[in-house]
Amino acid sequence: MIGVVLGSRSDLAALQPAVRVLDEFQVPYEVTVASAHRSPERAAAYARTARERGLKVIVAAAGAAAHLAGVLASHTTLPVVGLPLSGSPLGGVDALYATVQMPPGVPVATVGVDAAANAALLALRILGGTDPGLAARLEAYRQNLAAKVEEQDRELAEGGWRR
Repeated sequence: MIGVVLGSRSDLAALQPAVRVLDEFQVPYEVTVASAHRSPERAAAYARTARERGLKVIVAAAGAAAHLAGVLASHTTLPVVGLPLSGSPLGGVDALYATVQMPPGVPVATVGVDAAANAALLALRILGGTDPGLAARLEAYRQNLAAKVEEQDRELAEGGWRR
């Protein structure tokens, strides 16, 4: 199971692509709100009890200072995927830097700004390392992406670029 933590309920819309991916792969997940700054004890408790609840990976979505992923990672040994969000005046670059620049010993895997689908896919790949069925579904997904590129190339070769 995957835990998805939002720094604020206002981040929910940005998370929809991740939820769609998790639903598509039929992997169970839970979504909660916990702020690294406004509810630090809640965030810490969530991370400390994640394994007991059956979580295998945590995705943490936050913008601006974006300390959520690091706070969660500091309280668990589960993999944490940081999802920096663009909701700040700096367009998410602040969140990206805050999420990716972790001190030694507190790793956070980080995807691009607002890359919610990739955050979910990375979490699924982590789970797929020990789940052959999920790994097979991920491989089929990857092959489908490649097939779409091949189809686009065929359309271009047939003069579709002129349309």
